[in-house]
Amino acid sequence: MRKHSKEFLENLTPYQGYELLVEGNKRFMNNLNKDHDHLEMINETREGQYPFAVVLSCMDSRASAELVFDQGLGDLFSIRVAGNIVNNDILASLEYAVKYVGSKVLMVLGHTECGAIKSAKAGVEDGHITALLNRIQPSISKAMLKDEDEHLFHDSVAYTNVENSLEEILTRSEIIKQMFKKGEIGIVGGVYNIQTGQVDFFKNLTKKKKEDKKQVAAV
Repeated sequence: MRKHSKEFLENLTPYQGYELLVEGNKRFMNNLNKDHDHLEMINETREGQYPFAVVLSCMDSRASAELVFDQGLGDLFSIRVAGNIVNNDILASLEYAVKYVGSKVLMVLGHTECGAIKSAKAGVEDGHITALLNRIQPSISKAMLKDEDEHLFHDSVAYTNVENSLEEILTRSEIIKQMFKKGEIGIVGGVYNIQTGQVDFFKNLTKKKKEDKKQVAAV
């Protein structure tokens, strides 16, 4: 079991953090979820938090990052907003996670059958929802130029929307851009299939180094 400690997080490489997410999703898919002792996790994290990854995902109730990656209290920073879009507050939260807490992986997670994407496609306009859906429109336009079969799941807008969010993060945040260039953090994009539970880690910009061959304790 991984330890919720500053030492563990400091010694974890970005690629090892990525592997923890991959292995967690495999457990979730195979119904081998770790038997989390919630009281133990509360005791371990009462003095501080050391989440190894920060995940920007959609607010969809079927796509909880903690469940999808079989993680417990203190393991992930979870930022959720309809359509996993990016704004200034989200950028600030991501920067805080990687620079001031030390999370080693930044992931954007989309999902199939996204209600926000469907609403954007339908041209829904209502209150503050209008402005949010307008941020998804570029993904719809971009997806129309792609081959539907180039990804594991047949939901090209979900993939393009993740790509656009990652691009926006790296373009607008100098903090994240520089930490990524130095290899201090990993960047990952994925799409979750709400029918199967599988995450397609289709964009992994995290470099694997020699020291990453070292065995990492499962979360």
